[in-house]
Amino acid sequence: MIADLLLCFFFALFFVLPGTSCCDHCHTTATPHCHPTHRGVNLTILPAIPPPPYAEYVKVIIEEGVKIVETAGSNPKEWVTAFKNAPHNIVCIHKCVAIRHALKAEKSGVDIISLDGFECAGHPGEDDIGNYVLQAKGAKVLTKPYLCSGGVGNGIQLAAALALGADGVNCGTRFCATQECNWPESFKQKMVQADERSTVLMFRSLHNTARVFGNAVAMEVSRIEQDKGKELEFGDIAHLVMGVRGRKAEQEGDADGGIWSAGQSIGVIDDVSVVVD
Repeated sequence: MIADLLLCFFFALFFVLPGTSCCDHCHTTATPHCHPTHRGVNLTILPAIPPPPYAEYVKVIIEEGVKIVETAGSNPKEWVTAFKNAPHNIVCIHKCVAIRHALKAEKSGVDIISLDGFECAGHPGEDDIGNYVLQAKGAKVLTKPYLCSGGVGNGIQLAAALALGADGVNCGTRFCATQECNWPESFKQKMVQADERSTVLMFRSLHNTARVFGNAVAMEVSRIEQDKGKELEFGDIAHLVMGVRGRKAEQEGDADGGIWSAGQSIGVIDDVSVVVD
Protein backbone atom coordinates (compact mmCIF):
# COMPACT_ATOMS: atom_id res chain seq x y z
CA MET A 1 0.00 0.00 0.00
CA ILE A 2 2.81 2.42 0.85
CA ALA A 3 4.42 1.85 -2.55
CA ASP A 4 1.11 2.51 -4.32
CA LEU A 5 0.61 5.64 -2.25
CA LEU A 6 4.05 6.97 -3.17
CA LEU A 7 3.23 6.40 -6.82
CA CYS A 8 0.10 8.49 -6.33
CA PHE A 9 2.26 11.42 -5.29
CA PHE A 10 3.55 11.48 -8.86
CA PHE A 11 0.06 11.77 -10.27
CA ALA A 12 -3.12 12.45 -8.34
CA LEU A 13 -2.99 12.60 -4.56
CA PHE A 14 -4.39 15.87 -3.27
CA PHE A 15 -4.70 17.22 0.25
CA VAL A 16 -7.41 19.31 1.87
CA LEU A 17 -6.34 21.71 4.61
CA PRO A 18 -9.12 22.08 7.23
CA GLY A 19 -8.16 25.69 7.94
CA THR A 20 -8.21 26.71 4.26
CA SER A 21 -10.46 24.08 2.69
CA CYS A 22 -11.53 24.26 -0.92
CA CYS A 23 -15.26 23.99 -0.23
CA ASP A 24 -17.75 24.58 2.56
CA HIS A 25 -18.27 20.85 3.11
CA CYS A 26 -14.69 20.11 4.15
CA HIS A 27 -15.02 21.24 7.75
CA THR A 28 -18.05 19.14 8.62
CA THR A 29 -18.30 16.35 6.08
CA ALA A 30 -14.60 16.03 5.28
CA THR A 31 -13.19 15.26 1.89
CA PRO A 32 -15.56 13.04 -0.13
CA HIS A 33 -16.97 16.18 -1.79
CA CYS A 34 -13.52 17.24 -2.97
CA HIS A 35 -11.40 14.42 -4.34
CA PRO A 36 -13.20 11.07 -4.48
CA THR A 37 -10.31 9.04 -5.90
CA HIS A 38 -7.11 10.01 -4.07
CA ARG A 39 -7.72 12.30 -1.14
CA GLY A 40 -6.09 13.16 2.12
CA VAL A 41 -6.18 15.78 4.83
CA ASN A 42 -3.33 17.99 6.01
CA LEU A 43 -3.38 18.65 9.76
CA THR A 44 -0.90 21.45 10.54
CA ILE A 45 -0.54 22.07 14.27
CA LEU A 46 0.75 25.62 14.72
CA PRO A 47 -0.14 28.64 16.86
CA ALA A 48 -3.02 30.51 15.25
CA ILE A 49 -5.54 33.26 15.98
CA PRO A 50 -8.06 31.98 16.88
CA PRO A 51 -6.75 28.49 17.81
CA PRO A 52 -8.22 25.87 15.45
CA PRO A 53 -10.21 22.99 16.99
CA TYR A 54 -7.60 20.34 16.20
CA ALA A 55 -9.24 17.60 18.28
CA GLU A 56 -12.48 18.13 16.36
CA TYR A 57 -10.62 17.93 13.05
CA VAL A 58 -9.12 14.60 14.11
CA LYS A 59 -12.55 13.30 15.11
CA VAL A 60 -14.06 14.23 11.73
CA ILE A 61 -11.11 12.78 9.82
CA ILE A 62 -11.59 9.42 11.52
CA GLU A 63 -15.40 9.43 11.32
CA GLU A 64 -15.39 10.25 7.61
CA GLY A 65 -13.05 7.40 6.77
CA VAL A 66 -10.16 9.48 5.48
CA LYS A 67 -7.34 7.08 4.64
CA ILE A 68 -4.36 9.43 4.35
CA VAL A 69 -3.34 12.19 6.76
CA GLU A 70 -0.34 14.50 6.57
CA THR A 71 0.63 16.12 9.87
CA ALA A 72 2.98 19.06 10.26
CA GLY A 73 4.07 21.82 12.60
CA SER A 74 4.75 19.95 15.83
CA ASN A 75 5.41 16.50 17.31
CA PRO A 76 2.82 14.23 15.65
CA LYS A 77 2.81 11.48 18.28
CA GLU A 78 -0.56 12.40 19.85
CA TRP A 79 -2.29 12.58 16.49
CA VAL A 80 -0.58 9.55 14.98
CA THR A 81 -1.66 7.50 17.99
CA ALA A 82 -5.26 8.60 17.46
CA PHE A 83 -5.15 7.77 13.76
CA LYS A 84 -3.54 4.38 14.33
CA ASN A 85 -6.30 3.54 16.82
CA ALA A 86 -9.00 4.33 14.25
CA PRO A 87 -11.28 1.50 13.10
CA HIS A 88 -9.84 1.72 9.59
CA ASN A 89 -6.27 1.97 8.36
CA ILE A 90 -4.93 5.53 8.09
CA VAL A 91 -1.59 6.16 6.44
CA CYS A 92 0.25 8.88 8.36
CA ILE A 93 2.68 11.23 6.65
CA HIS A 94 4.62 13.76 8.70
CA LYS A 95 6.20 16.88 7.25
CA CYS A 96 9.70 17.58 8.61
CA VAL A 97 12.18 20.37 7.91
CA ALA A 98 15.10 18.70 9.68
CA ILE A 99 16.56 15.20 9.81
CA ARG A 100 16.34 15.14 13.62
CA HIS A 101 12.59 15.80 13.37
CA ALA A 102 12.21 13.06 10.77
CA LEU A 103 13.98 10.51 12.98
CA LYS A 104 11.69 11.43 15.86
CA ALA A 105 8.64 11.14 13.62
CA GLU A 106 9.72 7.64 12.58
CA LYS A 107 9.77 6.66 16.25
CA SER A 108 6.28 8.12 16.64
CA GLY A 109 4.93 5.59 14.17
CA VAL A 110 4.43 7.59 10.97
CA ASP A 111 4.43 5.66 7.71
CA ILE A 112 6.02 8.23 5.40
CA ILE A 113 8.22 11.28 5.91
CA SER A 114 7.82 14.46 3.88
CA LEU A 115 11.24 16.16 3.96
CA ASP A 116 10.75 19.91 3.43
CA GLY A 117 13.73 21.85 2.16
CA PHE A 118 14.32 25.55 2.77
CA GLU A 119 12.81 26.29 -0.66
CA CYS A 120 9.31 25.35 0.47
CA ALA A 121 6.26 27.54 0.93
CA GLY A 122 4.78 27.92 4.39
CA HIS A 123 7.05 27.12 7.32
CA PRO A 124 10.57 25.99 6.31
CA GLY A 125 11.84 25.91 9.89
CA GLU A 126 14.87 27.68 11.32
CA ASP A 127 17.75 25.50 10.06
CA ASP A 128 17.80 26.79 6.46
CA ILE A 129 18.83 23.46 4.90
CA GLY A 130 18.14 23.16 1.18
CA ASN A 131 16.93 20.01 -0.53
CA TYR A 132 20.24 19.18 -2.21
CA VAL A 133 21.64 18.26 1.21
CA LEU A 134 18.42 17.38 3.05
CA GLN A 135 17.28 14.69 0.61
CA ALA A 136 20.71 13.09 0.33
CA LYS A 137 20.98 12.96 4.12
CA GLY A 138 17.52 11.41 4.28
CA ALA A 139 18.67 8.60 2.02
CA LYS A 140 21.49 7.85 4.44
CA VAL A 141 19.65 7.81 7.76
CA LEU A 142 15.89 7.32 7.31
CA THR A 143 14.28 3.89 7.38
CA LYS A 144 10.78 4.90 6.23
CA PRO A 145 9.91 6.03 2.69
CA TYR A 146 10.23 9.78 2.23
CA LEU A 147 9.13 12.49 -0.16
CA CYS A 148 11.07 15.49 -1.39
CA SER A 149 9.06 18.64 -0.62
CA GLY A 150 9.82 22.24 -1.38
CA GLY A 151 10.85 23.92 -4.62
CA VAL A 152 9.68 21.09 -6.88
CA GLY A 153 7.91 22.39 -9.97
CA ASN A 154 8.80 20.23 -12.98
CA GLY A 155 9.84 16.79 -14.17
CA ILE A 156 13.56 17.56 -14.12
CA GLN A 157 13.32 18.25 -10.40
CA LEU A 158 11.30 15.08 -9.89
CA ALA A 159 14.09 13.08 -11.55
CA ALA A 160 16.67 14.87 -9.40
CA ALA A 161 14.72 14.09 -6.22
CA LEU A 162 14.62 10.40 -7.10
CA ALA A 163 18.32 10.45 -7.85
CA LEU A 164 18.99 11.95 -4.41
CA GLY A 165 17.13 9.06 -2.80
CA ALA A 166 13.57 10.30 -2.32
CA ASP A 167 10.67 7.96 -3.07
CA GLY A 168 8.50 10.69 -4.55
CA VAL A 169 7.85 14.41 -4.53
CA ASN A 170 5.33 16.72 -2.92
CA CYS A 171 4.25 19.72 -5.02
CA GLY A 172 2.21 22.62 -3.67
CA THR A 173 2.99 25.96 -5.30
CA ARG A 174 3.14 24.49 -8.81
CA PHE A 175 -0.43 23.18 -8.58
CA CYS A 176 -1.75 26.55 -7.42
CA ALA A 177 -0.84 27.95 -10.84
CA THR A 178 -3.10 25.56 -12.74
CA GLN A 179 -6.46 25.96 -14.41
CA GLU A 180 -8.01 23.45 -12.00
CA CYS A 181 -7.00 25.43 -8.89
CA ASN A 182 -9.77 27.64 -7.50
CA TRP A 183 -7.41 30.49 -6.64
CA PRO A 184 -8.24 33.79 -8.37
CA GLU A 185 -6.65 34.36 -11.75
CA SER A 186 -4.90 37.44 -10.36
CA PHE A 187 -2.96 35.25 -7.91
CA LYS A 188 -1.96 32.85 -10.68
CA GLN A 189 -0.75 35.63 -12.95
CA LYS A 190 1.36 37.07 -10.12
CA MET A 191 3.06 33.68 -9.87
CA VAL A 192 3.69 33.48 -13.62
CA GLN A 193 5.20 36.98 -13.65
CA ALA A 194 7.39 36.27 -10.60
CA ASP A 195 10.82 34.70 -10.41
CA GLU A 196 12.71 32.65 -7.82
CA ARG A 197 13.47 35.82 -5.81
CA SER A 198 9.83 36.76 -5.39
CA THR A 199 9.19 35.26 -1.97
CA VAL A 200 9.67 36.76 1.49
CA LEU A 201 10.68 35.11 4.77
CA MET A 202 8.52 36.45 7.60
CA PHE A 203 8.57 35.88 11.37
CA ARG A 204 12.31 35.12 11.48
CA SER A 205 12.81 37.12 14.67
CA LEU A 206 9.83 35.31 16.19
CA HIS A 207 11.43 31.92 15.40
CA ASN A 208 8.40 30.88 13.37
CA THR A 209 9.72 31.52 9.86
CA ALA A 210 7.19 31.52 7.02
CA ARG A 211 7.85 31.82 3.28
CA VAL A 212 5.15 33.79 1.46
CA PHE A 213 4.72 35.53 -1.87
CA GLY A 214 6.47 38.89 -1.88
CA ASN A 215 3.43 41.10 -2.44
CA ALA A 216 2.76 44.54 -0.97
CA VAL A 217 1.59 43.23 2.40
CA ALA A 218 4.52 40.83 2.77
CA MET A 219 6.99 43.62 1.98
CA GLU A 220 5.36 45.81 4.63
CA VAL A 221 5.69 43.01 7.17
CA SER A 222 9.34 42.63 6.20
CA ARG A 223 9.93 46.36 6.64
CA ILE A 224 8.37 46.36 10.12
CA GLU A 225 10.42 43.32 11.13
CA GLN A 226 13.63 45.00 10.02
CA ASP A 227 12.73 48.25 11.77
CA LYS A 228 11.78 46.56 15.04
CA GLY A 229 14.57 44.01 15.08
CA LYS A 230 14.71 42.03 18.32
CA GLU A 231 12.00 44.27 19.78
CA LEU A 232 9.40 42.91 17.36
CA GLU A 233 6.22 41.53 18.89
CA PHE A 234 3.56 39.64 16.98
CA GLY A 235 1.09 42.42 17.71
CA ASP A 236 3.17 44.76 15.55
CA ILE A 237 2.28 42.80 12.42
CA ALA A 238 -0.82 40.84 13.41
CA HIS A 239 -3.18 43.15 11.52
CA LEU A 240 -1.27 42.42 8.32
CA VAL A 241 -0.95 38.64 8.58
CA MET A 242 -4.30 37.61 10.05
CA GLY A 243 -5.86 34.70 8.18
CA VAL A 244 -9.16 36.57 7.93
CA ARG A 245 -7.44 39.30 5.93
CA GLY A 246 -5.81 36.77 3.63
CA ARG A 247 -9.08 34.96 3.02
CA LYS A 248 -10.86 38.25 2.23
CA ALA A 249 -8.13 39.15 -0.27
CA GLU A 250 -8.51 35.75 -1.92
CA GLN A 251 -12.28 36.12 -2.17
CA GLU A 252 -11.89 39.55 -3.75
CA GLY A 253 -9.08 38.47 -6.07
CA ASP A 254 -6.72 41.03 -4.51
CA ALA A 255 -3.26 39.45 -4.79
CA ASP A 256 -1.75 42.33 -2.78
CA GLY A 257 -4.43 42.41 -0.10
CA GLY A 258 -3.16 39.70 2.23
CA ILE A 259 -0.50 37.12 2.92
CA TRP A 260 -0.38 33.94 0.82
CA SER A 261 2.16 31.15 0.76
CA ALA A 262 4.42 30.46 -2.18
CA GLY A 263 7.63 28.50 -2.52
CA GLN A 264 10.72 29.25 -4.59
CA SER A 265 9.36 26.94 -7.29
CA ILE A 266 7.54 30.00 -8.66
CA GLY A 267 10.85 30.55 -10.42
CA VAL A 268 10.11 27.63 -12.76
CA ILE A 269 6.44 28.44 -13.36
CA ASP A 270 5.96 29.95 -16.81
CA ASP A 271 2.24 29.54 -17.38
CA VAL A 272 -1.08 28.52 -15.85
CA SER A 273 -1.04 24.87 -16.89
CA VAL A 274 -3.64 22.15 -17.05
CA VAL A 275 -2.88 19.44 -14.48
CA VAL A 276 -3.40 16.59 -16.94
CA ASP A 277 -0.59 18.07 -19.07
